[in-house]
Amino acid sequence: MDNLIKTEGKKVSDKKRTSIFLNINVSCIATSMLGTALTTALPPIMEDLNMTVNTAQWLTSGFILFLAVMTPFTAYLISRFRTKRLYCIAIGFFIVGLTICACSNSFWMMMLGRIIQGCGNGLLSSMAQVIILTIFPPERIGTIMGWYGLSIGVAPIISPTIAGILVDSVGWRMIFIIAIAIMSISLICAVFVFEDVLPTMNKHFDVISLFFSALAFGGVTLAVGNMGTYKFVSWEVLFALIVGLVTSVIFAYRQLHIEVPFLDIRVLKNWDFSVSLTATVVIQLIFMGTSIIVPVYIQQIKGESATISGLVTLPGSLVWTVISPFAGKIYDKIGMKLLFIIGSVILIFSNLPIFFISIHHSVWIFSGINVFRSLACGALLMPLVTWAMKDIPKIKASDATALYNSIRFIAGAVASALFISVMTKISNASVGKKESPQMYGINVVFLIMTFLSVILLLIGIFGCKEKFIKKRVIEEEKAVKEMTMKSFSDVEIDIDKEKTLDNISVKEGSENGTVIDIDNEISIDDLSVKDKSDADTIIDNDISLKIESSKDEKDDTIEVINTEKN
Repeated sequence: MDNLIKTEGKKVSDKKRTSIFLNINVSCIATSMLGTALTTALPPIMEDLNMTVNTAQWLTSGFILFLAVMTPFTAYLISRFRTKRLYCIAIGFFIVGLTICACSNSFWMMMLGRIIQGCGNGLLSSMAQVIILTIFPPERIGTIMGWYGLSIGVAPIISPTIAGILVDSVGWRMIFIIAIAIMSISLICAVFVFEDVLPTMNKHFDVISLFFSALAFGGVTLAVGNMGTYKFVSWEVLFALIVGLVTSVIFAYRQLHIEVPFLDIRVLKNWDFSVSLTATVVIQLIFMGTSIIVPVYIQQIKGESATISGLVTLPGSLVWTVISPFAGKIYDKIGMKLLFIIGSVILIFSNLPIFFISIHHSVWIFSGINVFRSLACGALLMPLVTWAMKDIPKIKASDATALYNSIRFIAGAVASALFISVMTKISNASVGKKESPQMYGINVVFLIMTFLSVILLLIGIFGCKEKFIKKRVIEEEKAVKEMTMKSFSDVEIDIDKEKTLDNISVKEGSENGTVIDIDNEISIDDLSVKDKSDADTIIDNDISLKIESSKDEKDDTIEVINTEKN
C-alpha cells in the first residue's frame, strides 16, 4: 500500500522533550523576528539598493509567498522523512538564505535570499507545531502552546525595536548576521538533542498538486502586489488573479478526488477549524498590514529614526509578552466565544482612532493606542490555534497544520501588498487635496482595519457555536465525575450509525482490543476492561452491554452482542 507506515515515532523522556521544545523555540524566535525586523530596515535598504516602496515590499511579500507555497509541501515532507534530518535541513536552508541577504548588493540578490529563507521557515514552522502536538500529552498542550505562542508572537513585535537600534548603530546587514549566529547554534544543538519523534510512511509525492498550489498562492499574491503599481483592470493584475483563482479551484478539486491527497483539505469540514482559520486570516491582515505600514509612517512621514520606530512599538510588544502565556488560561476560563467578542471590540476601538491621527500628532499617541491592539491580538491568536486543532485527529494534524499555516502566511503576504497598494493609491489621489497625502493614505488603511475588526466580531458572535464557558465547564466537570470504569453513562452507542468514540482503550489482559458493533465497526480507545471470564456485563443506569471475547493469532476482538435497557 502507498501509505504503509515505515517507522513509528520515537518515545522521548520528559528531559528530552523539554530540550526539543527549547530548541524549537529558539529556531522559531529567530525565524519569526526576521519577518518584521526587515520592515523596520526597509527604508535604509531601499536607499542602499535604490528601490521604490512597492518594490521593497516584495522583500516581505515574496518571503511570505514562498513561505506559504512551501507550507503545503511540508505535510508530505513531515510524513515521508525522518524528523531530525528534515529539521536540520530546514535550518540549513534558512542559514543559506540569511547569508545571501547579508551579502546582497541588489534587490534580486536579496530577493533570492528571502525566497530561500521562506522555504526553510515554512518547513520549520509546520514541523514545530506538529512535533509539539505529538510529543506532549493532551493535558499539557494548552500550556505548551501558550509558551510557544509567546515565542512566535512576541518575537516579531519586539524585533522592530531591536532592528531599529541595529540599523542606526551598525547597519541593516547586522540583522542577518545575528540571525545566522542564532540559527547556527540551534543547528548544532539539534544534532545532539533531536530525535525522530514523528512517524514516517511510504507516501506518494504528487508533483502536479505542488505545481497547482504554487500557481494558486503565487497568482493571488502577485495580483494583489501589482495593484500598487497597475490598475485593477490591467493585464498585470487580472491575469495573475485569474491564474491564482482558477488553479486554486483545480488544486482543491484534485485534493478531494485523488486517493492520497497532497494536502487533505477535508479538515475544513470541521466547523471550529474553519471558523478559527477565517478569524486568523482577519487578524493576520491587521497585524501584518500594521508591521509594514508603521515604519513608513514613523520614518518617512514623521522623519524619525529607525530606533524611534522600534521604540514606538515596544509598549505593545511588552503587553503582548505579558498576555501570551496567560492567553490559554483565559480561554479555559471564559471560552472562545467571549474571548472573540472582547478581543474584537478592543480591536475596533483601537484601530478607529488612528484614522483621525494627523501628521501633527506625536508618534507616541500611536504607541499608546497600539498597546490595546497588541493586547487583543495577543489574547486571540494562540487560543484560536488551540481551538482549531482540538477536534482534529492526530493522523490529520500535519495536514491541518500545513493548511492553517499556508492560508495564514498567504494572508500575511496579501496584507503587506494590499495595504501598501491602498496607501499608495490613496496618497496619489490625494495630492493637492490633503495636507499630507501619505498620512491620509495611512489613515484610510486603519479605517479598513476597523472594518476588518467588525468582521472579526461578527465571526465571533455568529460563527463560534461554543456555549458560554460557565455552563460548558459545569457540564464537562459533571460528565468527568460520572464517568467511571464501570459506567458508560456519557458514552452514546448507536448501532444504526457508524461512530468513532475516542479516549477509551479496551484491553483484555495485556492485549489491545477492538469493539465491533453488530451493524457497524466502532473504534473505542483508552478504556481499560479486564477480562475475568468468558463474558463480562457492564451495566449503567441506561445501558446494559453484554461483551464476549474471542482471540485470534494477532489480537483480541470484543464483540458487542446485545444492548438493552435495564
